[in-house]
Amino acid sequence: MGAKKVVWFAGTMIYCFFCWLMLRITLQYIPIDTDVAFLRIKQEYIGMWHYRVAFFAHVFAAILALMAGFTQFSTLLRRQYPDLHRWSGWLYAANVLFVAGPSGLVIGIYANGGWSSQLAFCLLAILWMGFTGMAVWSIRRGDVAAHRRWMIRSFALTLSAITLRAWKFAIVAAFEPRPMEVYRVVAWLGWVLNLAVAEWWISRRRARQ
Repeated sequence: MGAKKVVWFAGTMIYCFFCWLMLRITLQYIPIDTDVAFLRIKQEYIGMWHYRVAFFAHVFAAILALMAGFTQFSTLLRRQYPDLHRWSGWLYAANVLFVAGPSGLVIGIYANGGWSSQLAFCLLAILWMGFTGMAVWSIRRGDVAAHRRWMIRSFALTLSAITLRAWKFAIVAAFEPRPMEVYRVVAWLGWVLNLAVAEWWISRRRARQ
């Protein structure tokens, strides 16, 4: 097995582990419960029907986006099973554009940490939908290279579901700050760094080509 395959396999295993952790978080809300986990600190908003609908839609759609989005970067799937690649791609895009993205925007308005966190999460949702929409538009035009670039950006933001929690754990373990201070930091750090890495990767691929 070559070095690239080893790295890809290891990365896939790590990704699957984090997806499993995310799935465990999601399963806490089944059956539908408004007084469990994160919702225990959102009781002032959970009584509003639009927040309640948006929250549960986002929770269940996010795990689907993580799984469907990852398949888009499999060379094996793209070459040997192109129909499955297209199907999972459309599933990912529809999920982000019509469920996960809009619901993320709604709950972002009520994010903890004040206007800074609210701005971060609302901007994340808008960019997520925008990048995904551009990926769809590009492939409809037949521009595969642009489609891949926009999908890299979109999936980098999808990964914020994982990186936000990873940064939160690391910051709390290292510095033990107050909860709201952590939330304000990870609201930005959870996705801005992802996007910076994505842009670096895109630039690197362009330089090689």
